[in-house]
Amino acid sequence: MTTPKPHIARELLARAHSPDTAEQLFTERIKQKPLYLRPTSPTPADNRERRRLHRLRKKEYFLRKQKPKPLSAREKRVSGIYDLPKEECKYAIFKELHKLWVSYMQEILDLGARQVPVITPQSHGSKLVSADFHGAEVEVVRSRCAGRVGMKGIVVRDTKFTFMIVTEKDEMKTIPKEQTIFRFFVPLPIREDGDTAMTDDDTASKKLTFELHGSQFENRPVDRANKKFKWRNVDYI
Repeated sequence: MTTPKPHIARELLARAHSPDTAEQLFTERIKQKPLYLRPTSPTPADNRERRRLHRLRKKEYFLRKQKPKPLSAREKRVSGIYDLPKEECKYAIFKELHKLWVSYMQEILDLGARQVPVITPQSHGSKLVSADFHGAEVEVVRSRCAGRVGMKGIVVRDTKFTFMIVTEKDEMKTIPKEQTIFRFFVPLPIREDGDTAMTDDDTASKKLTFELHGSQFENRPVDRANKKFKWRNVDYI
């Protein structure tokens, strides 16, 4: 009967360590160490499963990184995202919004300076064109429809082609911008000493008056942010 051939690792450890140390290392590091086996040649079914899992992980990664699809105009109308509840369409509620808008316009026009700057189309035209008019109190001074002249209220929605305002009678009115001229006022700020930022002898109740030509203002507020001011002929006045 032939004796089993000694393990090559045992012989190598015996050359470098004492018999007890070599036996201990062989038992702990080699003899009791599990041996993991896997097939060297996967079957075609395994390859298909691996490719399928890879596609699923790749799709999951891109879906996780992808931004949600924006709602279409029809979906927004159906969801009622633009609907204003009637109980909230009160002039007194939007009066506070108008006060915030006045502070916003005073900052844009640099009215907080010691001396009021000269407001000209060249110096402040681009700022007025790109301003946001949600909260502005506007009045129709000229329109193709004579019935709209005199309407006055606070802008609660500024769309591409219309201004939606709430009047002092808590009524919602939608006014087209086309061939309509709106007038709005920006009061001068009052300083702590009671004087306004004015250089002449005008009283503190003076306001800056502006007229907005709706036909040249047919764009959304988000599109006006980077809009450049351009001169255009007014052929309907």
